[in-house]
Amino acid sequence: MIENNDFAPENTIISSKNVDVFYGDKQALFDINLNVAENSVTALIGPSGCGKSTLLRCFNRMNDVIPICRVDGSITLGGQDIHAPNVDVVSLRQKVGMVFQKPNPFPKSIYDNIAYGPRIHGMTASKAELDEIVEESLKRAGLWNEVMDRLDKPGTGLSGGQQQRLCIARAIAVKPKVILMDEPCSALDPIATATVEELIDELRERFTIIIVTHSMQQAARVSMHTAFFHLGNLVEHGATSDIFTAPKDERTQNYITGRIG
Repeated sequence: MIENNDFAPENTIISSKNVDVFYGDKQALFDINLNVAENSVTALIGPSGCGKSTLLRCFNRMNDVIPICRVDGSITLGGQDIHAPNVDVVSLRQKVGMVFQKPNPFPKSIYDNIAYGPRIHGMTASKAELDEIVEESLKRAGLWNEVMDRLDKPGTGLSGGQQQRLCIARAIAVKPKVILMDEPCSALDPIATATVEELIDELRERFTIIIVTHSMQQAARVSMHTAFFHLGNLVEHGATSDIFTAPKDERTQNYITGRIG
């Protein structure tokens, strides 16, 4: 049995120790020890129902909104316990943004989708500063040239791929440290998927990205590190090249070769 905490990058930004997650009486995650490197892309892979999205939602306490969910163990962001009594969840979610599986722009204009977060967090003192954040965020998401002349139009009027990039722009507008992505390309066509993957590669220079993906090919393309989950356990975690070419655990090998999944 491989210890699932044997991979510890020097520049760890998120660390989970002995994390168990329960939905009522059902345990979804078992003793998860995972260290996530800063300014890198970490992919969480594994069969459906293995717990990878559950763990992702632990990192910004999205599981708090599920009444029957209980999280035990320790999770730290930059060395600070995210469950400490003095932690403000709104502030935590500013630092740890999230992009969901299905694009979910607000029923507002393109401009207001991006401006929403900076406004509620009081990040700007003037309209000019807000304009600058909106433009910069859309540029970073590779969307500015496509929407610059229709910022007052609804975000819901964009194509699926554009909507997902709008959601990424919305996430980065509040200057997070970490961006969580839960299968961000599963609802997109191959061309839109390639665009988002290129964007992920550019964003990792400024942000730490943790991506849940059902596509091993995508994990191999976009990530530096990969963690493989099976039946609620973290089986193996390491450099993506090692996980895909020389896995240490037979279950990882079986998943990658299609024997389980």
